[in-house]
Amino acid sequence: MGSERMEMRKRQMSVQHEAAPTGQAQTQGPSPRAGQAQTQGPSPRASNACCFCWCCCCSCSCLSTRNEDRDDRNRKVSYDVKEGTADCEECPKPTLEEVRLWGQSFDKLMCCPAGRNSFRQFLRTEFSEENMLFWLACEEFCQETNKSVIEEKARIIYEDYISILSPKEVSLDSRVREAINRGMQEPTSHTFDDAQLQIYTLMQRDSYPRYMNSPAYKNLLNTLSEQSPES
Repeated sequence: MGSERMEMRKRQMSVQHEAAPTGQAQTQGPSPRAGQAQTQGPSPRASNACCFCWCCCCSCSCLSTRNEDRDDRNRKVSYDVKEGTADCEECPKPTLEEVRLWGQSFDKLMCCPAGRNSFRQFLRTEFSEENMLFWLACEEFCQETNKSVIEEKARIIYEDYISILSPKEVSLDSRVREAINRGMQEPTSHTFDDAQLQIYTLMQRDSYPRYMNSPAYKNLLNTLSEQSPES
């Protein structure tokens, strides 16, 4: 009886001893997975960091591209009667006699630099200043003799005032526009002659009468009359 009890105790101890590694294995089992989880844990953050870096680089690249485009536009030569002449042509203050002559004919107005400046300011209020800018550009262009300069300035005038994509496009009929398109293949100093005449006529018939009746002209005339010794 005593031997049987001893035998049973030995078996129980043996079972407990075999069960201990199993429990230990179960306890230690999750550790590799936990370690694996820890190893895999930073992956999303690393992925996000990469995405963040990529987005930043992309934004910087886009910003750099926009800056370069802006610089290119700033470097583009605008042919609005020379950039160095500020807003309008440099000229002395008009006299009373000159201002009175402006009222006699459009030709006399356009022959006077001060008259062109005053008329140009009036056109600006009517959102048609591009007509005067185009006419002045053509006046200077037709005096050019250098072939390479003619080609370059012709391209600039076309892009600024003839192209339908330009915000300063002038109003020309189809005949004149087609003639310019043909002439742009080999531009000369007379490429825009017909267009210049058409815009001149448009200003003479449409804008000039309104300018003569505008407060701008009347106030200028009255001011000079009051300042004149004759008065």
